[in-house]
Formats: sequence, structure tokens, C-alpha cells
Amino acid sequence: MIREPAVAGQFYPANPQSLRADIQSYLVRSESLLDAGGIVAPHAGYVYSGAVAGAAYSAVQLPGRFILLGPNHTGRGAALALHPAGQWRTPLGLADIDDEMSKLLLRECALLTEDKAAHAREHSLEVQVPFLQVLLESPRFAAICIGTSDYGALETLGHALARVIRATAEPVLLIASSDMSHYERADVASRKDHYAIDEIVNLNPKGLYQTVIEKNVSMCGFAPAVALLTACRDLGAKEGRLVRYANSGDVSGDYRQVVGYAALAVCRS
Repeated sequence: MIREPAVAGQFYPANPQSLRADIQSYLVRSESLLDAGGIVAPHAGYVYSGAVAGAAYSAVQLPGRFILLGPNHTGRGAALALHPAGQWRTPLGLADIDDEMSKLLLRECALLTEDKAAHAREHSLEVQVPFLQVLLESPRFAAICIGTSDYGALETLGHALARVIRATAEPVLLIASSDMSHYERADVASRKDHYAIDEIVNLNPKGLYQTVIEKNVSMCGFAPAVALLTACRDLGAKEGRLVRYANSGDVSGDYRQVVGYAALAVCRS
């Protein structure tokens, strides 16, 4: 099956030449790339968050295989929804679902359900795929849409992700899609966001979970980040790094109600 784009022309350009040019403008040249097991990248409209997402993708060594973890904004489908085999279409062409990876994920995590409905209108993972297409010739990925905030389920998923990656001969990068605080004054958003960022940098999935709840941080993708951190810790991650932080006011000029964006890398060395 082919998943058709849901937000092309809204969150990012529908014209392939414009899309490619925009993404290339967001990428940052780096003399040394981080050896990362996972990254956190935002998913707002590219005009607002594209530069932060570009910083995340530019900072790390990219393999050819990925597991994408995103929040479920629509409320449709299963709580832990794995996209079925097939391809995703973007204006840049077709990108392949990694069927081998998906089968391993289903074997290792009984909580996962194959479900295209959760993905059909969800933007959080769709906006990541064009970055992979610009940076790599033939990226392959498994896509998981997360619609639960149950810590036990997220931890179970994270442990399963680690087992799958250990069983895979080629390197795999985990990508958690998340924006940070929503519609707070910029100084308030920054303060709250850095509470959560500190927990990610410290590789503390339980701390991130508790901080988001206790500090009322409206980080929409905290659940994917919890699963990512759990997996990366199992795989021996050494440290987290904040690559870039920004907010929507940096583009709009309105700092009264912003959305925060963070690019983070979870490093193996």
C-alpha cells in the first residue's frame, strides 16, 4: 500500500523543487558528526521549525535505516500503531517502509498493532520523511504512531526497540518527533522546555515523564521521547546533547504565545 501525503502544501511545500531547496537551506554543515542512537526533531510547519529539524539531522551520522516515533494528534487508530508494509509518498517521491524491521518490531512488542488509520492524517512523522529523502538515496523506515501516555507501555516499547536494533545487522537511528511547549510566553516556554530538555540530556526517561506532568510542559511528543530514551539507555547511550533550541516567535516576531522547538541527539560516545 502507498500512504499519500496528508500535509504537503500545508506544513511543507508540495512542489518538489521548492521542498528540496527549503530542506537544503535548513541543513547545517558540520566538521564532525555525532555518533547517535537517536534524535529528537520537531514537526511544526517548516517555516517555523524546519531550521531546528535541519540542525538535528545535520548533527548526526545517518544510517540507511530508521524507526520513526511520533505522537498521535488525531486520536485515530491503535494506541501503539505500526504502519503496515508499503511506501510513503512525498513530493520528492516514494520512501520505503522497512518491512523486515516492522516484522521484528511486531515480534518483539506484543503491544504494537499494524494500523494505517492512526497514520493516515498524522503529520508528526510525515514531515520527517522529506529530510531523509534529501539526505539519503534510499532511506528505509518503520513508523510508529503513539497514542498512549501510559509509562509502562512506553517502557515496554522502548525495551522492544532496543532488542530489535540489537538484532539488526545494519545501524538504525531512532527518531522521536516532538514540539515543545505550546502557546506560552517565550520566557515561560523556555523555562518549562529546559526542564524537559535536561531530563533528555541526562538520559532519564522516567524523569522526563514525571517532569512533563509535574511541570505542566505541553510537549506533545514526550511519549515517543520516553520510548526513545528507554531504548537508547538499553543500548548503552552515554549522553544527550541539545543541538538547537528556538521558538515560533523567532520567525513570527510574536513572543507572547510561542511553540518551542528542540533538536537533541542521544549519543553512543
